[in-house]
Amino acid sequence: MHGEPARQKAFTSYPYVNPAAPKGGRATFAVQGSFDSLNPLIVKGAPADGVREYLYESLLARAHDEPFTLYGLIAEAVETPLDRSFVEFTLNPAAKFSDGTLITVDDVIFSHAVLRDHGRPNHRSYYKKVAKVEQTGERKVRFTFDASGDREMPLILGLMPVLPKHLLTAETFEKTTLTPPIGSGPYTISKVEPGKSITFKRNPNYWGGDLPVNRGLYNFDEIRYDYYRDAGSMFEAFKSGLVRLRNEDDPTRWTEGYNFPALRDGRVVKEELPVATPAGMSALVFNTRRPLFADQRVRQALIKLFDFEWVNRTLFHGQYARTESYFARSDLSSHGRPADARERALLAPFTDAVEPEIMDGSFAFPVSDGTGENREGRREALALLEQAGWELKKGKLVNKETGEPFAFEIIAATRTQERLLLTFARALKQVGIEARIRQVDSAQYQRRKQTYDFDMIQYFWPVSLSPGNEQSFRWGSEAAVTEGSFNYAGVKSAGVDTMIEAMLKAEDRESFVSAVRALDRVLLSGDYVIPLFHLPRQWVAHWSDLRRPADTPLYGYQIDTWWIAPAEAAERRGGTKR
Repeated sequence: MHGEPARQKAFTSYPYVNPAAPKGGRATFAVQGSFDSLNPLIVKGAPADGVREYLYESLLARAHDEPFTLYGLIAEAVETPLDRSFVEFTLNPAAKFSDGTLITVDDVIFSHAVLRDHGRPNHRSYYKKVAKVEQTGERKVRFTFDASGDREMPLILGLMPVLPKHLLTAETFEKTTLTPPIGSGPYTISKVEPGKSITFKRNPNYWGGDLPVNRGLYNFDEIRYDYYRDAGSMFEAFKSGLVRLRNEDDPTRWTEGYNFPALRDGRVVKEELPVATPAGMSALVFNTRRPLFADQRVRQALIKLFDFEWVNRTLFHGQYARTESYFARSDLSSHGRPADARERALLAPFTDAVEPEIMDGSFAFPVSDGTGENREGRREALALLEQAGWELKKGKLVNKETGEPFAFEIIAATRTQERLLLTFARALKQVGIEARIRQVDSAQYQRRKQTYDFDMIQYFWPVSLSPGNEQSFRWGSEAAVTEGSFNYAGVKSAGVDTMIEAMLKAEDRESFVSAVRALDRVLLSGDYVIPLFHLPRQWVAHWSDLRRPADTPLYGYQIDTWWIAPAEAAERRGGTKR
């Protein structure tokens, strides 16, 4: 995206893989929730995990040890001018779908058209920036872009999933289905139990196994995802050996729960692995489309009522760090940094969009004494609520004009979320606010998110080292009125839109970082969410037959680089080891 690739044409594999990793065995993972579709490329339905990753390939593949660099996969060559006004891909003549059909330029052109017109809203938003598509040779396809100047578009097209035109139409593409689809990836679907499990089997005739981007990857003969209703059941399945790996995000469980025989005798391994990506934004999200949360003073008040120090100490053993930026844990964060000259120039037309203390880098979220009293936070919150037209009467916060009580609903997807939300609701009750917590099943939760049918939710937006077009889909004004986007907060801000545009047009790393930090400042100043917390490292526990490479890339561990130790896999097949 910026600068030069770290490796040239002759590289043989990524440095964070084991090119000699043995192939074989089955890896079983756990997913909370359910699924009712095998189509991950449309809004309808709840798709099963793994379909996009293991069946559908893109023209180029990401390197996980660089911020945003792509190398050849279905495309063996790529050409783009300095102004990135077009991109031309040359297809690898060996590339084929799992049914043996060669991938052609027609498949690429069809994929772009069907995703642009019928795909998820983010695909529609990205791919409509293509002004013209044309076949320029037997294996060549060129995408010419519109005048928006979005320099990320050659990479966005490089990551577009390529679909089999001979098996799909626009009409069939739009439908949810439980019939296993055909793709060109390293696995095929061998078994589906709707809502319960999905099993992928490594394709022995996979065309791309010897490509540099794939060497040392996809080492399991089978990958199975089992679905569970709650986190407790998932953990018990891991402890018993039914699930082989667990990415842990619960500090209480990490601190107290891993004290069972298999861990004590070494059959299960706990690891804390480094990760160099931004922490992302985990937050309680205000739906600003709701009249109650349209007033920024109300949102500011609830931010002050969230007692991080108390929550962290009593619920999470003090393991979390407070998230104070949308790009925390990276140099893209504006927190603690005064705006540089480039940022100030970008923000100059939006003088009211950034708070002075956020502009000069002195801003920090309120810090309590951790006792649970949070007296200062309550006092400041009540002052803001009074300014916004609310007052305390007989222990309840009511609207001064209508007498309507201050009440809203927070929907939860898991019991873990519910525990945090109940703690927050008790804090709100101290100032007369009634927050009702409602846990719903995964299908209903997904549906209500997609249609913005909620007052508040807990959500996590992951962030890479090279944020780009996805930021429009999360915070852009157009996304705020598009169902199925990730703009759950309903952000509609000219300042945000302009900072995203500047980020996408940045031609060098310095301009890019300044634009991202400027975006961070505008989002923080808008008080759209109550930022929560993040872990400083990746916590992962796994059974000892699962092995990994010595090096962990920037983006943290990559499960597709792992393998099963052959001797231990043989023992499991013989029934001597679970």
